[in-house]
Amino acid sequence: MAAQDAEEVPATEFPHGIGRVARRALALHGYTTYEQLTGVTTTLLLAMHGVGPKAVRILGEELAARGLDFAGD
Repeated sequence: MAAQDAEEVPATEFPHGIGRVARRALALHGYTTYEQLTGVTTTLLLAMHGVGPKAVRILGEELAARGLDFAGD
């Protein structure tokens, strides 16, 4: 079963705290690194099925810790 779970969620550098569904949604839309998130707005992220306010908040904190930010809304 663990092998199936690993296959369901493509590899990203995002924390598990954002949730498996959010990580999978981001990866399926081509976002797997923090650098890629600097080209996307929070509005677009929130429009993705499976990506909610908690995930966006956590990702925003992680970006800030790296001196990065989302694209302007």
